[in-house]
Amino acid sequence: MSDAPSGAPAGTRLRTMHPLLKFALEMGPLVVFFIANGRGGIYVATGAFMVATFAALAVMWIIARKIAVMPLVSAGVVLVFGTLTLVLQDDHFIKMKPTLVNALFGLALLGGLWLRKPLLPYVLGDVFVLTDQGWRELTIRWGVFFLVMAVLNEIVWRSVSTDTWVAFKTFGYLPITLVFAMAQVPLMTRHAPPESTGEK
Repeated sequence: MSDAPSGAPAGTRLRTMHPLLKFALEMGPLVVFFIANGRGGIYVATGAFMVATFAALAVMWIIARKIAVMPLVSAGVVLVFGTLTLVLQDDHFIKMKPTLVNALFGLALLGGLWLRKPLLPYVLGDVFVLTDQGWRELTIRWGVFFLVMAVLNEIVWRSVSTDTWVAFKTFGYLPITLVFAMAQVPLMTRHAPPESTGEK
């Protein structure tokens, strides 16, 4: 059986991406957004963010020959809301983008669980091995987290200046997500099947 992912050329082997490179590709467009906003304003920043986002996706594809679902969905929303922001010259659209993305992820995770079709194992199943109960608890936590982040974004962009919101999006969102992800390690360790922890 070929090791190539769906859509990759035959004979292409699946390649893994170094975690630091993955972090840089996720953080890069946000840094570009922050710098461009400081130099040219929110509309210049929006255009630069769109270009940087799709450039990061291209690098991901070149290196790993696949693109994860979450960055792909996020990029699609960036394209739509970024275009609306530039065409209509209304920065409300780009500010609402994180709200929509987080709400979509949160509702998709919790809705899938409610329909007894959990989605998180499809996203993380090639990285982590958990019991069914572990996936259920982790899915609930991530679903609620995404919904909370959607609400938080709405509060922030409606309460502060554009520059402050850009700073929050750049230097606040990702660290909060990383801290939350690290806080899930005890749960994942507790619900790892015996064979995945080396127990006989």
